[in-house]
Amino acid sequence: QVQLVESGGGRVQAGGSLRLSCAASGRIFSINDMGWYRQAPGKQRELVASITNIGRTKYADSVKGRFTISRDNAKNTVYLQMNSLKPEDTADYYCNINYYSDYAQFRQGYAMDYWGKGTLVTVSS
Repeated sequence: QVQLVESGGGRVQAGGSLRLSCAASGRIFSINDMGWYRQAPGKQRELVASITNIGRTKYADSVKGRFTISRDNAKNTVYLQMNSLKPEDTADYYCNINYYSDYAQFRQGYAMDYWGKGTLVTVSS
């Protein structure tokens, strides 16, 4: 029904940069928030950054000033530019969208969440 295609993960040295992309497709009427979460081994999944459909952003304190989230509403795509990467940024990064699948759900205010499968980011010291 809905597909999220994540890309851009990989291995980089500390201080380097990566750009993650997540393209949503399928049965989507409109998307509210789009976001990136991460989960490191042995830790809980945490919010990295999110962006509303009007461009309001939120960041985890640990990434403020280093990461930038953006979205292209015409392409249903969200991006995460990660600069000055640190070893502690190593994790699986997951894309999340909050969306309406059709007009009927939109009218009812019934939004759903969907997760990508994740992309691994490894930062070496």
